Amino acid sequence: MKKFHHRIYLDNAASTLVDLSVQKAMLPYFSSVYGNPESVHLFGQDAMKAVHSARKKIARIIGADFEDIIFTSSATESNNLAIRGIMKAAKQSGISSPRLIISSVEHDSVLETARDLEREGVDVIYLPVDAFGIVNLDVLKKSLNKDTVLVSVIYVNNVTGAVQPIKEIANLIQDFRKTQTSGKLNFHYPLFHTDAVQAFQYHNSNVDNLGVDLMTLSAHKLYGPKGVGMLYFKNSDANLLKPVITGGGQEFGFRSSTHNVPAIVGCAEALEKSHHLRASISKKIKELRMYLISKMKKISPQCKIHDAPYQSPGIVNVYIPELPKDAIARFSTSGIAVSAGSACSSHSPLSSRVLRVMGISEEEAVASIRISFGKYTTRKEIDETLKIIKLMTKKLA
Repeated sequence: MKKFHHRIYLDNAASTLVDLSVQKAMLPYFSSVYGNPESVHLFGQDAMKAVHSARKKIARIIGADFEDIIFTSSATESNNLAIRGIMKAAKQSGISSPRLIISSVEHDSVLETARDLEREGVDVIYLPVDAFGIVNLDVLKKSLNKDTVLVSVIYVNNVTGAVQPIKEIANLIQDFRKTQTSGKLNFHYPLFHTDAVQAFQYHNSNVDNLGVDLMTLSAHKLYGPKGVGMLYFKNSDANLLKPVITGGGQEFGFRSSTHNVPAIVGCAEALEKSHHLRASISKKIKELRMYLISKMKKISPQCKIHDAPYQSPGIVNVYIPELPKDAIARFSTSGIAVSAGSACSSHSPLSSRVLRVMGISEEEAVASIRISFGKYTTRKEIDETLKIIKLMTKKLA
């Protein structure tokens, strides 16, 4: 393997290093506590206790009830369960052509799910965004109708870090819901789902404060293991959500599969630690972000930061016109990990999709880079990265 002068990781929006405390919490469930949680013997009971403990911990952290937490294999699966499961239940309840409203800057796991459901007869509305990537609330309000079953809007965009007005959207939906309740008992639609994967580390993710009915989280964006995610589903009403994976009926019947106990334990530990450190890590990352941007503007006064009025600190998406077309590869050759956008579409021209929807030109969108910080990022690493940017822009002074 090639030895790099640098080995700097600035792609934390794609995945993060597993925290040592998370690793420690997981270890017993690879060895001493290894039973199947569904088994009735002591080995199984010990494993199930760990799952229950993790569920209680996460519920407490986000302000939910124990039975509102559904463990999955990933945020992608959680998003699929939320959207497909709600649509499936709606159709079974007699809504022949349910409406789904999403933003046009969603993660691919939401966008592609919506497109797939559209081919199956679901009425999908794609909300436009402004130049900052923020959804148009007037269009959302006008798009709500009696057949609207679900609205799904990402909390923090994974490409730009733009923060959506989730509470305002929730209030708008709740107001509309009230107009539909006349003469209808237990009317729940439209429900509101948010993908909060990029938000949890930096922003309030209490479900009551946000006003959401469903929320997706993922461990590996929070210094936890890959292969585990969770879906919050308010009140866990089986008439409103149907499983998309069937089998033994685990996770209150919403997600069948043998529990990944070590990963679930690690997920809870990662969320708890991230929650406790939110204020201090946010302060550190904000300072690093401001430092990087100020230095980049000196290197390239023509650079453009794709910022929003309310911006999450963990991501800087920037266009530096002096950088060569193969800048991402050159960073990698120098031992520095940055990306062109979403890791899920980084090998596709669609990696610039979010920027193009924001009205950014094709040339600028495909040449923009995403630098994403983590709690282990240091000022020294930022300085080393800036040196490489100077070299690539041929500004060595």
